[in-house]
Amino acid sequence: MKHININSAMVFILLMLTFFSIPNSIFGNDQDSTKTTYVCPPCGGSDCDKLKFDEPGKCPGCGMTLISVNKEWFAANKINGEINLSGKLDDPLWKQASHTELKYEVEPGENITARQKTYVKIAYNEDYIYFGFDCRDTRISELRAQVAERDKIFDNDLVFAWIDTYGDNQKAYSFLTNPYGVQADLIKTGFAEDASYDAVWYSEASINDSGWTAEMAIPFKSLRFPPGKEQQWTLTMGRIYPREFRYWFFWTPVDRNNPSIIGQGNNLTGIENIEPSRALEILPYMMGSKVNFINNAFDPTSDYTDAPIKGRVGAGIKYAPNTSLVLEGVINPDFSQIESDAAQISVNTTFALFYPEKRPFFVEGSNLFKNSTGTFYSRMINDPVAAGKVTGKIRTFSYGLLAAADRNTPFIIPDEERSYTISTNLNSSSIIGRGRLDFGDESFVGLMGTYRFTQDGYNFVGGIDWSYRFLDNFFFKGEYFRSSTKEENNFSLLPLSNKIGTTDHTVGFDGEKFSGSSYKLELSRFARNYAFGLHASNTSATFQAHNGFVTRNNLKQIRFDQQFVSYVNNNWLDRFYFYTDAGVRFNSNNVRKERYGMISGGLTMKGQTNVSAGYYLYNEETFRDITFDNLRKGYFTVSAQPSSHISFSLRAEVGKYIYRASSPILGDGHMITSELKLKPTSHLQLSISYSRSRLMDNSTSNLLYDGYIARSVINYQFNKDISLRLISQYDHFRKVIDLYPLLSYRPNPFTIFYIGYTNTMQNYGEQFGFTKTNNQMFIKFQYLFQL
Repeated sequence: MKHININSAMVFILLMLTFFSIPNSIFGNDQDSTKTTYVCPPCGGSDCDKLKFDEPGKCPGCGMTLISVNKEWFAANKINGEINLSGKLDDPLWKQASHTELKYEVEPGENITARQKTYVKIAYNEDYIYFGFDCRDTRISELRAQVAERDKIFDNDLVFAWIDTYGDNQKAYSFLTNPYGVQADLIKTGFAEDASYDAVWYSEASINDSGWTAEMAIPFKSLRFPPGKEQQWTLTMGRIYPREFRYWFFWTPVDRNNPSIIGQGNNLTGIENIEPSRALEILPYMMGSKVNFINNAFDPTSDYTDAPIKGRVGAGIKYAPNTSLVLEGVINPDFSQIESDAAQISVNTTFALFYPEKRPFFVEGSNLFKNSTGTFYSRMINDPVAAGKVTGKIRTFSYGLLAAADRNTPFIIPDEERSYTISTNLNSSSIIGRGRLDFGDESFVGLMGTYRFTQDGYNFVGGIDWSYRFLDNFFFKGEYFRSSTKEENNFSLLPLSNKIGTTDHTVGFDGEKFSGSSYKLELSRFARNYAFGLHASNTSATFQAHNGFVTRNNLKQIRFDQQFVSYVNNNWLDRFYFYTDAGVRFNSNNVRKERYGMISGGLTMKGQTNVSAGYYLYNEETFRDITFDNLRKGYFTVSAQPSSHISFSLRAEVGKYIYRASSPILGDGHMITSELKLKPTSHLQLSISYSRSRLMDNSTSNLLYDGYIARSVINYQFNKDISLRLISQYDHFRKVIDLYPLLSYRPNPFTIFYIGYTNTMQNYGEQFGFTKTNNQMFIKFQYLFQL
């Protein structure tokens, strides 16, 4: 084992200081293409949100921090009546709409004249805000569009509207549609996008000889906005035009030196006296299933159990008494997943794998509960009997409360070099609370607490997180949480006697009580040509988050990364970048567990082609008290979408790895992931993915493991609502084939009708071959009532 010494610490600190001292002139100056003005965000009915200032500071009217913007003021026209959506902009009421043009190409060109004309109309009535897009196209034969499932059109020609209903640059609703009127929606927050968001809204589109047109009708009851007679929103509208490059046309110019893309829209005014009725939604469901399974999975000759048909009913309810408050509840919810998780290679992995949440109740509004520590991971609420949720926003304060009564409670118990995932039949109750105060431009401070308790144990986690933006391009972020845990007093669930770090506590479930803490700090800069991040974190050996995804503790870390980007924008090359990352990790005894330094670079080229490569100049890790100091490796990635019919991606990594067995050894190996997508027609899509991992003993060349996972998804979309899909997957490590055919009808994100089948076959070797081990047929109907 190697302990920290003053020389290595000083070298690392000097390296950090060297990075900080590099002048921008070496990289090319970050350009400042626009003049910044400042306004006060809406503050609840006062007139100070109409004032503009030339200098940053505090609003003299209310004392709130001014936010930097470069905006024009655009008024939407009110119409009397509802527009009939045909996709062709032919309703007479469109003549009363306000109109504008998407004049700027912001990618790959930098605020140059858009190479295709796009005209936009905006109108509203008491119930909807309408957007109409007229997309002219001199290359209409190269249009990229697919009749697809909603939220799976992001590589298509698209138009979109981002609506920041509070005008505070913190969050925007994003609504997108393609030339067939297929929808996608998401939430934009800072540098992130949450594609799990779903809303009920309406869209139609039509393709013609000179381009295509699209119409959107977004109900006000699908949005959350502050009370008041007149709304002042920030609106960004755009068009994505994928050809040899992925072109972006915007309504407003975009300053690449300004990290806030949401805040660079225009002020949308003129929307007055909108008070949507109290929205009540009821979502009942009924389902039936029949399962057959082999009695002994280790014996292919054993009998099958033909289980009886099972039925299940339940319901969800959502009530929004006003535009700033939502109440939700579910009783006996069906949280089975219609789309299976794509298998991940877990061989030689000692920590739990992360799988995304797909259940609508937990997906909606989930961004409020997220943090980088991972104190809440909704899949730890496994099979709830009932659950409820309250979310809302009062001026600049957002809040949320979630409670659930769960069955078959799972646990993820972190440790220094591995985590333990445990399935149980325990009942538990969980409460998650969150409050967040937004201020300034993309700045906030928040509190969060989670509490889960069973009959014998509990876990509480509480703390603070923040993000502060200053000097336009700099961010100071942090999180601090403390946990208090009483373990289950059932040693059979986790029968381990090894110690937790340097404490006297054991990992096993023997009813012990302990507490722990975790913090993360980050100083970062984001600008046109140069960005960096300095990160520090410390998680104590006794920090646990049973409602979260914390897989590793007893860890201290500091790392520094930086990136330089140069924009070329010629006929074959858009940009290139260089990236470096260096870090060091210790445990609570100050034993150095890992140190590394890597360099990488990449190109964005014609054909929507991205190429990158990287290499670890040094990489040293101590695992099970053995130090491996020659873990050098390199990687290469390429992705491209040269036409509307084909796209592909590949990542290959090769080098030296630790074989993480009870007696670890050094190995030579590689990991490969790849995907090919084919779209032979506008209704048919085929996706094939392949992942492989191989490792050999560095000393003897003996094979340690070699396997792969292959997966294909075939989807035929009859129209926007009806689809037929077949997922096939073979896991070479487990010798298992899975098949998942599914017929679905989905007229909106919440009304669904499914008929499906699952079939699993195990390879038992030459004598028996592939033998069916279980299968299930199911049917489900769910309907959204909006009252």
